[in-house]
Amino acid sequence: MKTTKGFTLIELMIVVVVIAILAAVAVPAYTEYVTRGKLVEGTSALSDGRVKMEQFFQDSRTYVGGPAPAATTNFTYATSNLSNATYTITANGKGNLSAFHYTINESKTKTSTTPWGNSATCWVVKKGGGC
Repeated sequence: MKTTKGFTLIELMIVVVVIAILAAVAVPAYTEYVTRGKLVEGTSALSDGRVKMEQFFQDSRTYVGGPAPAATTNFTYATSNLSNATYTITANGKGNLSAFHYTINESKTKTSTTPWGNSATCWVVKKGGGC
């Protein structure tokens, strides 16, 4: 009797189903991981912008005319509420991050509006509203 080598159709279908289940779990987790990595760009630029505004204030004794961070790959930045004593720097996401908005002001108050949760006291950078 001759034996045949190879896989049956059922065995191949089981492998395809297992791979599909693994992909269904892995792809969303990877997408969130990549998004979290991109958010660091915005929050770090805001922190750097705050330092530069304070340096500007030390030189000029006013925040009026202070520098805003330059636009980056995933965020645009704007300054508002500029006066002798106050400022607000805002980071607005671009592209697939367009729903993410972060701010910081002269008193180091951090706020965020994101699909993962909003906060008036910190920058939300994790699903579930984690700061």
